[in-house]
Amino acid sequence: MVFMNPGRKDPTTTKSDRRGNTMKSFSRILTTAALSVALGTTALTAFAETPPNMLVIANRIDDITTLDPAESFEFAGSDVIRNVYGKLVNFDPMDLDAGYQPDLAESWEVSEDGKSITFTMREGVTFHSGNPVTAADAEYSLRRAVILNKTPAFILTQFGFTPENVAETIVADGNTLTITTDKKYATSFVLNCLTSTIGGIVDMKTVMENEVDGDMGNEWLKTNSAGSGAYKLQSWKANEAVTLVSNPDFYLGAPAMERVVVRHVQESATQRLMLERGDIDVARNLNPEDVKGIMDVEGVAIDNELRGRLMYVSLNQKHPELSKPEVRQAFKYLIDYKGMEGSFLNGQYTIHQNFLPRTYLGAVDNNPFTFDPEKAKEMLAAAGVPEGLEIEVGVREAQERIEIAQSLQNSLAAAGIKMNITVGTAKQILARYRARELDVYLGAWGPDYPDPHTNAGTFAYNPDNSDEAGATGLLAWRNAWDTDGLTEMTAAAVVEGDRDKRAEMYHEIQAKFQETSPFAIMFQKIEQTGRAESVANLNLGGAITAVSYWPVTK
Repeated sequence: MVFMNPGRKDPTTTKSDRRGNTMKSFSRILTTAALSVALGTTALTAFAETPPNMLVIANRIDDITTLDPAESFEFAGSDVIRNVYGKLVNFDPMDLDAGYQPDLAESWEVSEDGKSITFTMREGVTFHSGNPVTAADAEYSLRRAVILNKTPAFILTQFGFTPENVAETIVADGNTLTITTDKKYATSFVLNCLTSTIGGIVDMKTVMENEVDGDMGNEWLKTNSAGSGAYKLQSWKANEAVTLVSNPDFYLGAPAMERVVVRHVQESATQRLMLERGDIDVARNLNPEDVKGIMDVEGVAIDNELRGRLMYVSLNQKHPELSKPEVRQAFKYLIDYKGMEGSFLNGQYTIHQNFLPRTYLGAVDNNPFTFDPEKAKEMLAAAGVPEGLEIEVGVREAQERIEIAQSLQNSLAAAGIKMNITVGTAKQILARYRARELDVYLGAWGPDYPDPHTNAGTFAYNPDNSDEAGATGLLAWRNAWDTDGLTEMTAAAVVEGDRDKRAEMYHEIQAKFQETSPFAIMFQKIEQTGRAESVANLNLGGAITAVSYWPVTK
């Protein structure tokens, strides 16, 4: 196993550490000291509880590479941006089942041909700078996202928006903004896309004041914010902490939590210790062992929430052996799904072998693959795979992902394949994955908006497979897969107006995907969150969105 500069580790790392009194005391001192730095204090005394107006969370946030809503495309970054930026339409965290709701736009109208949507902006809303939120800001924000063309830009450009035509297709007029798509789409699909991170509306004046060399403020927004949401960014230190401070002028009312601190804590054992001591309010990355260990701890609650996040493994189709159809299928029979679900993933992942998460339109529960090394060997032999094939898998430095990689390493060895595991930070591994450099990638994917195209449009859609296309937002492109005809099927499904027929189309796409794709979808996430019982109204967003801090009370 190769480690790519994995960086600082938290003090408590093993069971034996937690059993030793000396090491336990030393770990507590280090943990408290680290938290003191994050909260801007210097005292080394233990915290009996966090302040009543502050929410302190332990989470793995090493995947954050930027906090610009036009560029951010990672889990932890989405959590931050959801609380910092308003959007034209958004989700009510207390009623996610209601779907998208008015946010910075108070209403909208659809043209007779179904291609144009005109939004009327909510009056009286201001950015954190004090500048009013206007239709011109919304125009600038959406145009900016298309022009910058960062990784998540495809969420908007799939509607035909280009840097060359946004002056005509995204247009503000007084207090209204009109967007015109290249063809008629289901209105719900367009609006669902606008709830994604890239739909965040930025303060045009503030961003332009911080523009450097025509970058439209992109470099500045990596570590600063210009939003109108419930919170504004106070600081982000990579692999350390994000600190948000409340916006007292938030149009829905000032949040009860005046400050939110999200600390990067890699180890489950450390998160558990901090939660038990009252140094944090929420622990988001507890493994099954630590969840079990705090089930009966007074003052601590465990929440279970089905998320949209999928754990998958994918094969680079540039590799001469991994690109063979028989090899793609063989891999799906070399995964010990039940063994992992019943041991180190117990209670936190459920077997799911389709790219649409449960609860989504078109989702299916068909899980045809089981661990069958003999069947896999037959497929590998039929493909003429040489004995002793050696490949590399890239995986983020996260405990359960490393354990999945190790399980896969063992099962592949049974079929004569040597898989070397490269572990690095999320930024390091994702950079290589997006550059098409890894033989195999093991990671997670979460939907960007609550429509089946959010996953179909990246797992099964790749209109230009060339290196020059640089479509890093598409997982099919990252794995150099031309989709075997699924691109056309996906394009047809996204414009189908009949809900039942559309669902059936996604059933067909997923059936073919399971048989032909270089992806092995393995599990859907069940997030088990440790929470101080005093914390109320913490909603992680279910399967469709990110966490919301503004409803939280203590």
